[in-house]
Amino acid sequence: MDKPKIKILLAEDDPNLGTILKAYLEAKGFPTTLCVNGEDAYNTYMKESFNFVILDVMMPKKDGFTVAREIRKVDKKIPILFLTAKTMQEDILEGLKIGADDYLTKPFSMEELLLRINAIYRRTYPDQSMDSEKTFFHIGKYTFDYARQILKLGDEEQKLTSKEAQLLKMLCDRSNDVLDRSEALKKIWLDDNYFNARSMDVYIAKLRKYLKDDPNVELLNVHGKGFKLLIIQEEQA
Repeated sequence: MDKPKIKILLAEDDPNLGTILKAYLEAKGFPTTLCVNGEDAYNTYMKESFNFVILDVMMPKKDGFTVAREIRKVDKKIPILFLTAKTMQEDILEGLKIGADDYLTKPFSMEELLLRINAIYRRTYPDQSMDSEKTFFHIGKYTFDYARQILKLGDEEQKLTSKEAQLLKMLCDRSNDVLDRSEALKKIWLDDNYFNARSMDVYIAKLRKYLKDDPNVELLNVHGKGFKLLIIQEEQA
């Protein structure tokens, strides 16, 4: 089953944060339409088809609560996530009473936002699993659990950072084939500039170190192109 395509309506009146969120979500494979006020958000929702809504609470023209109430009159099921700078218990309760699925208090990490989106979508559409893509890999004598970010050899476990896990998964998805350097940079670092490229080289070196105990596994540099995770299959006796 193909991974479901989530089209997101994002309403955020801070232009800098809105632009950053849109770029991040689209880099993660979620087409995202950004609106800078509540009125535009509702009008856009009525004109186009979305299956996830992210609303800032404090917005001009219409606040997030008002937009959510209007959307809920049209669609009782579509997931709604609130972004709020407020920590008042009444605001949280108000959002949940309207029918919000979850909320995030600013400032928040991009990774936390992504985890919330995936969790909400799984709850709302259990028959369209976000986890249909492969998340468990055999790498020679190693096993790699992407969901738990753990690389294991025998009884030894190596806990990976988020970027290490993302990079290793991309390499596993293309095992014995070339992973394009620019593609990996844009997907994980969101920009293929020089400084991010140097950062990725450090992560490649770390992964190479983690995988050094199986001689049938090599992480190769492919000059001018990218990297290749080479897994030599042992011949059966």
